Amino acid sequence: MSLTPLTSVVFNPIKHHTATVVFSHGLGDSGDGISPAFLGLSKMLGHVKFVFPNAYDIDYLGENIEDRNEDEEGMLKSVRGLNGIIRDEVESGIPSNRIVIGGFSQGSAMALLVGLTSEYRFAGVAVNKIFKMTTDSNKGTPIFMAHGVIDAVVPYNFGKLSYEFLNSKGYSVNFKTYNTLSHSINAEELRDFAQFLKDVIPDV
Repeated sequence: MSLTPLTSVVFNPIKHHTATVVFSHGLGDSGDGISPAFLGLSKMLGHVKFVFPNAYDIDYLGENIEDRNEDEEGMLKSVRGLNGIIRDEVESGIPSNRIVIGGFSQGSAMALLVGLTSEYRFAGVAVNKIFKMTTDSNKGTPIFMAHGVIDAVVPYNFGKLSYEFLNSKGYSVNFKTYNTLSHSINAEELRDFAQFLKDVIPDV
């Protein structure tokens, strides 16, 4: 049975297209909902195409990381949809090492799942709020993680534990903490994300 392709909001590059960012939204949101926060970033990085998929929802993980209910079927369905977008970018001429996979909240879980299980070698993985299926393709890929200390939806400890786990497994993780940030994205985080993108997919 074939999977219906994900629809997406797309910010096309204003210069020669040499890199792509695929950024997934959180639970209950959409590509339309999250994309406006990145409009300035898109203009700053004119060589980058930004894709904001309208991803499938997966079940909320619950209050305690030990008791979370992982919706494996929903997650794998989303992974297949995201991999379809990535494959389209590669087939259009953008090498996988010029693609960054990112996400917010639920989308960050999907970014990690795609980034750590894909055979493609990505430029980077960016998440702001886990692995029997991991491959070595992205063992050395830079990972940008960001989390607000006062996040009441996805507790800060979840992000910290994820960072510590990935770090213990030898992944290259830069974990950013924002003391006054709740479950949202602010200007400071966007500035840090912009610098990360400039480092991993510089204009060429």
